[in-house]
Amino acid sequence: MRIKCPHCGERDAEEFSYRGAAGLERPDPHAPGAAAAFLDYIYMRDNPAGPLCELWYHHAGCRRWLVVTRDTRDHAITSVAFPPGAPQEPG
Repeated sequence: MRIKCPHCGERDAEEFSYRGAAGLERPDPHAPGAAAAFLDYIYMRDNPAGPLCELWYHHAGCRRWLVVTRDTRDHAITSVAFPPGAPQEPG
């Protein structure tokens, strides 16, 4: 699979680290029921067939987080962008 980094250009997926679905919020560890919330957060994820927005980290390139929209059925990537509010140039 090839990912087109907005900063570095098209690269092999081996240059990136996959974090998971974008938009998931980590539970508050101090909230009531935190243990159950973390169990769901870690193990009870959706596994949709179709387009999914995912977070990828370009560890072998610009070291930036990317939001990749990928179809889970055939791995076709329809868009790659920096997360909202992220600077357009690395640090």
